[in-house]
Amino acid sequence: MPTPEADPERHHHRGRTTRPAAARPPARPSLRSLLRVASVACGIQFGWALQLSLLTPYVQELGIPHAWASIIWLCGPLSGLIVQPMVGHMSDRCTSRFGRRRPFIVAGAASIVVSVLIIGYSADIGWLLGDRGGVRPRAIGVFVFGFWILDVANNMTQGPCRALLADLTGKDHRRTRVANAYFSLFMAVGNILGYATGAFSYWFKVFPFTLTSACDVNCANLKSAFIIDIAFIALTTYLSISAAQELPLGSSDRNTPFAEEGPGQSSQAEEAFLWELFGTFRYFSASIWIILLVTGLNWIGWFPFLLFDTDWMGREIYGGKPNEGTNYSNGVRMGALGLMLNSIMLGITSVLMEKLCRKWGSGFVWGISNFIMALSFLAMLVITFVNKSIGHDSPPPGIVIASLVVFAILGIPLAITYSVPYALISSRIESLGLGQGLSMGVLNLAIVIPQVLVSLGSGPWDQLFGGGNSPAFAVAAGAALASGLVAILAIPRSIPQKPRSFT
Repeated sequence: MPTPEADPERHHHRGRTTRPAAARPPARPSLRSLLRVASVACGIQFGWALQLSLLTPYVQELGIPHAWASIIWLCGPLSGLIVQPMVGHMSDRCTSRFGRRRPFIVAGAASIVVSVLIIGYSADIGWLLGDRGGVRPRAIGVFVFGFWILDVANNMTQGPCRALLADLTGKDHRRTRVANAYFSLFMAVGNILGYATGAFSYWFKVFPFTLTSACDVNCANLKSAFIIDIAFIALTTYLSISAAQELPLGSSDRNTPFAEEGPGQSSQAEEAFLWELFGTFRYFSASIWIILLVTGLNWIGWFPFLLFDTDWMGREIYGGKPNEGTNYSNGVRMGALGLMLNSIMLGITSVLMEKLCRKWGSGFVWGISNFIMALSFLAMLVITFVNKSIGHDSPPPGIVIASLVVFAILGIPLAITYSVPYALISSRIESLGLGQGLSMGVLNLAIVIPQVLVSLGSGPWDQLFGGGNSPAFAVAAGAALASGLVAILAIPRSIPQKPRSFT
C-alpha cells in the first residue's frame, strides 16, 4: 500500500481530510491469530513434501529417463516466474468483500486438491487411454499436466499467505520476523508429516481401493498419500482464513498501486503488470539487490538437493534403478525418512530463529547457514565416493546413518532459507511504500530464475559426467559457499534504511 504522503487525493478529494473507512487497517492481530494464519503453510508443505520425496522417482517409474527428470520440474519455476508475481499484484489490488489475500489462498488450495487427484490417478487415466508396458506416455502426459497445476496452485497460495502475514504485522519488524518464523515452523511440521507419510509403505492396505491393474504398490501408496493431503489442506486452509481479520480494500485504493506514485507517473492509470513489476527495480537500494543475489545463489544450491534427494539415496547409496528390483524403492523410502529428520531440525531451528537473528544479525545467520549447506553437499559427495569404493549390493549401516545425518543437518539452513530472506525483503520493501504482494513476487524472481537454470542444466550436466547426481551437488556446494560469503560480508546486521518518499 502507498503511504498517505504519496497519495494526496485521499486527503483532498471533495474536501475530505481522512481516508475512507474501508481502507483503515484492522486492529493489531494477536500472536495466536498470526499462528493460525501461518498454519496453511503446514497443509501446503505436506503436499510439497510428498512432491519432493516421491514424484522424481515416480516419474522415472512411468518411463522418463533420469537425465530428463529435472525437465519435468521446469514447470515449477516457470509458473512461479509468472504466477506468483501476478497473484501478488492482483491481491494487492483485490477489492473482494472477503479481503485481498484470502480469495487467492482459497482458490490456490482448491487447485491443489484438483492437481493431486490428477497426479495420483495419472497411471489409471493412462491405462484407460491405452497405456501398456514399461513406458507409459499417456500417464506421463496426465502426470505433467497435474504437476503443472500443482506448482501453479502452490505459488497461488504461498505468496498471498506470506503477504497476508506482512500486512498483519505492518511496520513491526520484530513481529514480521516472528510471523515468518511461524510460517517456517508450520512448513517444518508439514514436512515432517508429509515425509513420514511418504516413508510409510503400507498405505495401500489402509486404502485398498487405490491398488488397481494400472497402479502397483508404489503407485497406490503415492495415491493414498495424496488423498490424505486433500484432507490436510482443507483443514489448514480453514484455520488460516478464519483467523485473518482482513478488511476489504476500498475501491478508491484499487488504482493507486505501489510504484505509480513515483516521479513522473500518473495515479489515474494502471500500468501493465510486468512493467510495474520490473519498474519497481529502479527504487531498490543496494541492500535489496544484495538480498536478491544471495537468494539466487542460495537456490542454485538448494534446487539440486530438492530435486534429487531421494533419488540420490536410491541410486548412489542403495545402488538401485527405477523398476529394477527393490533397492531403488527402499532407498527412496529411506530418503523420505531422512527428509523427515531434516524437517524436525527445520522445526527446532524455526523456534530458535528469532533469538539467533536478534543476537547475531539476520545476514550473519543466513551466511553461516549457507556454509553449513556447502559442507553438507560436500559430505554427500564424500559419502557417494566411499560407498562406491566399498562395492556392496546393499549399503553398510554406517553409510546409511551418515546419509541420514547429512539430511538432518540440512534442516538447519533450510529453516533459515524459508524465513530470513522473506523477513529481510519485507522490511526493506515496506520502507519504499511498495505492496507486500508485489514484494513477495520480486523475491520469487530471485528464487525461480536459478531453478530454471538448474532444471535445464542439471540432467545434461550429470549425464556429461557419467550420470548420477554428484555433478549437480558439486555445483550446489559452490553456490552455497558463494552465497554465504556474500551474506556475511555484504548484508548489514541491522536495518539502517529509513522510510523514504518519492514525492
